Amino acid sequence: MQRLPGEFREALSGLRRARHRQEVTLDEIPAPGRLAPFAVALAAEVHDPTAEDGQELATGRFILLHDPAGSPVWKGTFRVVTYIRASLESDLGNDPMVGAVAWTWLVEALENHHAGYAEAGGTATRVLSESFGGLAERPDTIDIELRASWTPSGPDSTDHLEAWADMVCAFAGLPPVPEGVTPLPRIRRN
Repeated sequence: MQRLPGEFREALSGLRRARHRQEVTLDEIPAPGRLAPFAVALAAEVHDPTAEDGQELATGRFILLHDPAGSPVWKGTFRVVTYIRASLESDLGNDPMVGAVAWTWLVEALENHHAGYAEAGGTATRVLSESFGGLAERPDTIDIELRASWTPSGPDSTDHLEAWADMVCAFAGLPPVPEGVTPLPRIRRN
């Protein structure tokens, strides 16, 4: 077994320190093995806190890659690679600016968390699903997917994971929560 470099151990500690909203469930998943000598991957799900069935609002993947030798493509020794998907209302899903809005959520989340980064890039994709035949009764859906990556300015990954968790919540349609404020759970009255 290969010994973990100190910078990667520091990055893993940063992931453990990261805080996120209670609506976000994070789980470690197998990391891709061919992208870098060292990697860790997390999956996120955001569920509707007001729905009894816990309807899924958004999902995502956060992968932290580390190559101690550095990468000329990354222009650093670390790289964050992410994926986020959420369903949209048809009026928002048909808006030609929705991709630009998704990218803005990423940039703003990184800036709001003071997560230093460089070399950011990505794509936003709208996916229209139409059902036919025996499934024709299903309503059409429009999903937004953001695939993005960036180079963190150092090994501390805390701010990067916190910013990304906020992005997943933005995709889920949850309103932002100001720093220092803990949202109270909604109480349903029958």
